[in-house]
Amino acid sequence: MNVVPETLPIETPRGHFIARTYGDARAPVVLALHGFPDTPATFAPLADTLRRAGYRVVAPFMRGYSPSTLAGPFHLDALADDVVAIADQVSPARPVVLLGHDWGAATTYVAAARFPSRVRCAVALAVPHPLAFLRALWRSPAQLRRSWYMAFFQLPVVPEIALSFDDFALVERLWRDWSPGHHPSAEQLEEVKRCLRASLPGPIEYYRAMAWPPREALERLRGPSAPSRRVRVPTLHLAGGDDGCIGPRVGRGQGDWFDGPFRSETLPGVGHFLHLERPDLVARSILAWLASWAGIGSMLPPPMR
Repeated sequence: MNVVPETLPIETPRGHFIARTYGDARAPVVLALHGFPDTPATFAPLADTLRRAGYRVVAPFMRGYSPSTLAGPFHLDALADDVVAIADQVSPARPVVLLGHDWGAATTYVAAARFPSRVRCAVALAVPHPLAFLRALWRSPAQLRRSWYMAFFQLPVVPEIALSFDDFALVERLWRDWSPGHHPSAEQLEEVKRCLRASLPGPIEYYRAMAWPPREALERLRGPSAPSRRVRVPTLHLAGGDDGCIGPRVGRGQGDWFDGPFRSETLPGVGHFLHLERPDLVARSILAWLASWAGIGSMLPPPMR
């Protein structure tokens, strides 16, 4: 039986965040970072397993997602700064485990590269290293087709209208396309829609921050805090073999950006929201990784009765 999460307000120098938490407040922290179009709620099945394995999972609503702060900036450096500010509040005495999905995964790579002393180890779900993704994007017509929405979201105003039109029908389409074998419940989708309804344009601004303003975006890629900084933190990447958002070959060669231990696994028969589709399978891989690099959770906990 899943445990109902607690709601935790987190005040940081970078703004106000609300998180859902699972587990003992004294346990080592796994900071779980969601993506688009999503909320922390999809971590619940996985978080329950990690809780029973001896971790405390803290899953914040990311910047731009209500009820956390809706103000920018939204580029990856800023999001990584948010992660460390949150970590300083919920785990001031010891480094955290970062667990990120989608945009949360992209943020995880950058935070781990920039702040290795605050990150014990990392797990990235679905999205490979940002520079591996960009390198593959321009070489793969198939991935360019999958990523059509990223170009569409660069437009002003129109994406916000299109996203919310007809009770967020586009969001439902993205979920179907990205996880074709998964059928989220009406309650799950309604929670996502409710969050987006209160948050727009924040979630779309993540995509705009990738390219605008162009000069600043280019400098962020080249600068001293760029995602090109190599990752020394032990990092596990898990991808779904049926992911309709990120093609199975997109992460090929991403080991080029890691100096520390790195492993990438593809889980067959799983789509983009792999932690929601097969939390048991994802948990086994994560706990084996954490047992090697975080010292806890060598075995799955017994099932709850």
